[in-house]
Amino acid sequence: MPLKTARRAGGRTGPRKFTGRDLAVIGVLLGIPILIDLVLIWGPTLASIGLSFTSWDGIGDIKWVGTDNYQALFNDYPPFWPAVRNNLLWLAFLGLVATPFGLLLAVLIDRGVRFSRFYQSTIYMPVVLSLAIVGFIAQLVFSRDQGALNAVLGNKDNPVDWLGDPDLNIWMVLIAAAWRHTGYVMILYLAGLKSVDASLKEAAAIDGAGEVQTFFRIVLPTLRPVNVIVLVITVIEALRAFDIVYAINHGRNGLELLSVLVTDNIIGEASRIGFGSAVAVVLLTVSLGFIVTYLVQELRGEKKG
Repeated sequence: MPLKTARRAGGRTGPRKFTGRDLAVIGVLLGIPILIDLVLIWGPTLASIGLSFTSWDGIGDIKWVGTDNYQALFNDYPPFWPAVRNNLLWLAFLGLVATPFGLLLAVLIDRGVRFSRFYQSTIYMPVVLSLAIVGFIAQLVFSRDQGALNAVLGNKDNPVDWLGDPDLNIWMVLIAAAWRHTGYVMILYLAGLKSVDASLKEAAAIDGAGEVQTFFRIVLPTLRPVNVIVLVITVIEALRAFDIVYAINHGRNGLELLSVLVTDNIIGEASRIGFGSAVAVVLLTVSLGFIVTYLVQELRGEKKG
């Protein structure tokens, strides 16, 4: 139909103008989530940053103390550095052990092994459990007197205290957390592998590339968006860990974490809200440091590519 005829018939060209009703709907659909995000996320975050420079017990007057909370945290608070070490250990273990293992499982299942649906469902099943439930399961497995592991090993006369020994319990908890994290990573990478163009693999095979070379030079670079998601999730899972250690021994005796210190100081008997907020700010800074650094590198890599 000619353009003039289309215009006479009522056809429109150019961008459509939003009516008042459209703008109202868009405002509601965007405004409510943004408002909820500001109230529940950024509001408490900014409040914690401000309170970290004060001394407050939640009832009396708020007293400005400057950087005293941070100085006491770094120099005069014994649980702080063990908690930092444990959080970094969580990050290293999930990032260097659980995440690659989840990627390996995704690759094996994507190749179409027998009973792949069964393996996929079984490995993913722990993901639906909360870390608190995983902590209770860890107690059933690693308990000193009635644990399944000591029963299997036959250590009845001299059972190993897997969760009571501070040299062992952190590793047992990491294994339990990795059990859950691996399934999450596997599903993410499996979805990414399904979207990889098969012609790229075929072209690499024609050029003489082996399976390992094809994966690292062709497949893995195409999974860059999934890598970003997995890294962010891994950092968040490692640094926000709380439920599992609190379910086992309230985050003490070798299982100290920054999230536990935040809870103990803010809602514990001490009620040191300013000091607990300082711990929370340190945890936020560490989290953003890892995530922002990686995202900047990824964005630079995309621009160069």
